[in-house]
Amino acid sequence: MKTNTAKRVALSWLMCSTATFAHAQDDTAFDLGVPRIQTSAAQAVLGNDEITETEIEQRNPATVADVFAGESAITASGGAPIAQKVYVNGIEESLLSVTIDGARQNKSAFHHTGNVLLDPALLKSVEVSAGLAPADQGPNALAGSIAYTTKDARDLLDGDDPFGGRYTLSYGSNGQGFRNTLTLFGQNDGFEYLLSGTRATGDDYEDGSGSTITGTRADLTDYIAKFAYTSQSGKRLSFSASETTDSGLRASQGGFIRPDFADVIGRDTVLYEALSQRTSYTLTYEDENPSGIWAPYAQLSYNEQAMDVGSLYGVNKSLSGVLSNDFTLRNGSVNVGVDFFDESAEGYDNTVSPRRSSGREELSNIGIFAQARQDLSDRISVSYGGRYDWASFEGADGTDFDASGASVNGSVDYVLNDQWTLNAGAASSWGGYELGEAALVNFRTPWTYDGFTTSRANAVRLGLRYDSGPWAVKGALFDTEIEDINAVLPSSGARGAVDDLTSRGFDGSVTYTGARGFATLNYTYADVQTNDATTATTAYYLGRPVGHIFGFEAGYDVTEEWRIGATAQIALENDDTDVSLDGYEVVNLYAEYKPRRMQNLNLRMDVQNLFDATYASRSSDGLGLANVVPLTEPGRTVSLTASISF
Repeated sequence: MKTNTAKRVALSWLMCSTATFAHAQDDTAFDLGVPRIQTSAAQAVLGNDEITETEIEQRNPATVADVFAGESAITASGGAPIAQKVYVNGIEESLLSVTIDGARQNKSAFHHTGNVLLDPALLKSVEVSAGLAPADQGPNALAGSIAYTTKDARDLLDGDDPFGGRYTLSYGSNGQGFRNTLTLFGQNDGFEYLLSGTRATGDDYEDGSGSTITGTRADLTDYIAKFAYTSQSGKRLSFSASETTDSGLRASQGGFIRPDFADVIGRDTVLYEALSQRTSYTLTYEDENPSGIWAPYAQLSYNEQAMDVGSLYGVNKSLSGVLSNDFTLRNGSVNVGVDFFDESAEGYDNTVSPRRSSGREELSNIGIFAQARQDLSDRISVSYGGRYDWASFEGADGTDFDASGASVNGSVDYVLNDQWTLNAGAASSWGGYELGEAALVNFRTPWTYDGFTTSRANAVRLGLRYDSGPWAVKGALFDTEIEDINAVLPSSGARGAVDDLTSRGFDGSVTYTGARGFATLNYTYADVQTNDATTATTAYYLGRPVGHIFGFEAGYDVTEEWRIGATAQIALENDDTDVSLDGYEVVNLYAEYKPRRMQNLNLRMDVQNLFDATYASRSSDGLGLANVVPLTEPGRTVSLTASISF
């Protein structure tokens, strides 16, 4: 690929240095709290929500879909992990900036599979931005961002303990099978390490009607290794490596796996040993105890996702990095930096040995950014920023494209009185180019690039929140428009075809928090349209017609040893589509026991789909299509989990 990378890096550093001198007036340290607009309550109204470590533990997830149980704005499709995709207000995650421990994730190599293969065994938190991603969240955040963070050794060790471990064993009925996770961790004189492995095996599950859903058995392996050193002054250097593999037998028709469907009418289904494998490496430096204005952060990441889908094989690769400094101001901070990525999507003919490349696309990007967060007064807090990106793309036919664009965002938190606060935000994000689907590069016909262009998203959000004693209420109107999305899955090879996507609606929640428990009711309505028509249920790399979704979550400490809880999702009938999508209700319960005399032991029982409902997730593929049997979710499933720390 012909690029001017060196010149762009030099220009980026020059502009960042200029911004540095503009903001760094002296080295005086200021004792500041977090700007009010950065608090979880304000960010939630602005669509920037965090699923915390506590919430993840309460949900006891075995898959990515389980991580978002009880949510309404964030939904996931079902089936085996290889098939699961995440949607934010009905927009597919491929249109968001997605990272795992900072490592940038590329989209799926095949449209019938998920975009990001992730095992949640060590998941610490998930930060989700719906439409209003800040400038320092990274490039290509057209519809927002999702940032997954996994645990370090110090998250699991007590104080100065030099060594520890945790073993978790679970078994579930209805094909869920066994799941084993062993994690070892330790620390000494600033050095720390963590080693973890997970193995999950099972059988094909039955849905609520008793029908066996072929090709859904668990067959997942996950390895994580983390090492770090933190100096006495707070300088921290860390390295992480992970590999997640789903290699089970999956339903295949016509030479291609379709784990997102239960069946395809008129085609014979056979089982194929498919592969989805994600490998990530990340090196990070940060100052956790900065003095004065300097709080540097640097990260370099490599991510690769390989997919064997039958007759085809696809590989996505991504090298990315960021260098930034969070400068302290008298009333807040400004984060200034430069980031880059260099990515590729390559397809292979899997019917010959060795595999033969069918073509390759390459995409690189360099961007500079600045994002300020400030309390302007006791009542007004703001966040605002911008970035500028330069992108270069090389098509499978050797055609080169170069473009650049600016992105801006701003949001405000305005205190109306002691109970009511107004939140508003807007963003215009340049999306650059899109890599095509790796497995299908030049499949059946050479890809062409007439009309190939860059995308842009515009988003606005307006909301209110109410806090009084145990009650917290929030609600917001949102509108996200994305224009000129390149055809990732091109018809007749026409990569220059474009689509426009919109998601408009409302999301809100009501939470009651007591001394021994809580209950939250979430509601989201998202009208998702592609080219001014309701988005189809197979609008791959775009979105899904989610409509009205309710989510519920509750937990209650019966005693110091016993806790009970529940999650639920209710989807109302959606008649905006050509064929109405049925509504459904699904309820999950759990009970957890932590013996007072063995505080290192945790026992838990989960009952998922309590009422044995037969339903397909509203985010699933192919709903309402005459030639597709939708993938229905597991019927009632009972699981037991035991976890012991040592």
